[in-house]
Amino acid sequence: MYASLVDGTYDCVDRIVLNAYFRFAQSPAGFRVWWRQLYGTDDDLDNAHLMRMAGRFRLRLRAWALANNISVRRCKHGEQKHEIAEQYREQTSIQEGLFLILEGRAQAPVWDVLNSGRIQHKVPYPDVNHCSLHIRDRDWGYVTIKITGHPPFAAQSS
Repeated sequence: MYASLVDGTYDCVDRIVLNAYFRFAQSPAGFRVWWRQLYGTDDDLDNAHLMRMAGRFRLRLRAWALANNISVRRCKHGEQKHEIAEQYREQTSIQEGLFLILEGRAQAPVWDVLNSGRIQHKVPYPDVNHCSLHIRDRDWGYVTIKITGHPPFAAQSS
């Protein structure tokens, strides 16, 4: 069903990795169209609104996790997230669904909206928040979805 959306290969015996790379929004024009579809206009397309959107994403995800009794842990640079997740996975009573959110920082493409209205990627790529959603699924087993915490919120699943 998704064959037309899947491109490329990955050679790994113990996992499947899916990249939710929103190619359309990775060009300045595509990002502007995405923004207009979201807000109806690009009047508020500026760095302050992009940062606010990123901050709201993080706050809303944390609030949802708190309301649903899901553990959230901030990770420091160099911590082995897979080892942390394994400890939580062994201790959690959740048999199916999201059981852990790990937050960390890593480089990612971030849009810079100049005063002229021109859009370009910040160079070098800055460190931004990423959220790793750790899930137990009946059919797939253990799944991790990593989401970049900055618009347009690219994701990777393994």
